[in-house]
Amino acid sequence: MQGEPVIQTVKSPKANVQKNSRWVSFIKELKRSKHYYLLMSPYMIIFFLFTVIPVVFSFALSFFYFNMLEFPRFVGWQNYSRLFLNDDIFMIALKNTLMFAVITGPVSYIACFVFAWIINELSPKVRAFMTLVFYAPSISGNVYFIWLIIFSGDSYGYLNGFLMKAGFILEPIQWLLNENYILWIVIIVQLWLSLGTSFLAFIAGLQTIDKSLIEAGAMDGIKNRWQELWYITLPSMRPQLMFGAVMQITTAFAVADISIALAGFPSVNYAAHTIVTHLMDFGTIRFELGYASAIATFLFLLMVGTNKLTQKMLRRIGE
Repeated sequence: MQGEPVIQTVKSPKANVQKNSRWVSFIKELKRSKHYYLLMSPYMIIFFLFTVIPVVFSFALSFFYFNMLEFPRFVGWQNYSRLFLNDDIFMIALKNTLMFAVITGPVSYIACFVFAWIINELSPKVRAFMTLVFYAPSISGNVYFIWLIIFSGDSYGYLNGFLMKAGFILEPIQWLLNENYILWIVIIVQLWLSLGTSFLAFIAGLQTIDKSLIEAGAMDGIKNRWQELWYITLPSMRPQLMFGAVMQITTAFAVADISIALAGFPSVNYAAHTIVTHLMDFGTIRFELGYASAIATFLFLLMVGTNKLTQKMLRRIGE
């Protein structure tokens, strides 16, 4: 209508100036730190090629039916509905995996720190020897095969031989063929192998704590070792604690090799079946790669969510 004022929107020159200044500052920072980015580039290229891109492709493939013989066919959420509504074996694998994570994750994490804290108080030579003793199982390859001898189902197995000689049992127990024992045996072996990278990280973190903080804490009213641990030691080790938590969570959710080596693949009545072995079943044996990608995506989200929750808990240390 005539006589009405025309309203025009004009972009603020201040916003354009701020945008240009940010871009200019980014370019300057890039030029100033080009040597750092150049040194980081090999790792970043490998990381994107073999980690980021496969994760993205796996997520995209989870919405397709793909068997490596036919062209991928889009099926939407069908793989996920099948996973949670029609796959009874996955529910068993999920239950076993969560039991692994709830037991082996916190127990091994606390054990790593407690042993590192105790060993750190020893003399340097004894500390080096004890560190090697605790770390050796995790770097010895397939050393967990020794547990096959311990839990062997005949009278020559170490555990059966001891129990029969002591009079507790009259005939050998098939430890690795009885679904009542299989899962707990795998958990025990996993705990035995858990003193690995996290243990070394905690040892290194304890070695780098500034001794002057302990002296200052004593002057500020810290009266015992437990208060020193909570208010000084743990807050000073937040990076190592975070790293150890990520490693332990990843290890707890990714149990597969130990289960296969001890209990077979698949185990009796899927007693030691985990999400990773379920993924291997559909990905490398049945070649249902779309469905396997849905399993991998769920496991990835489960790990990320658990890591976020753990990081939130660790930030409260020392408060």
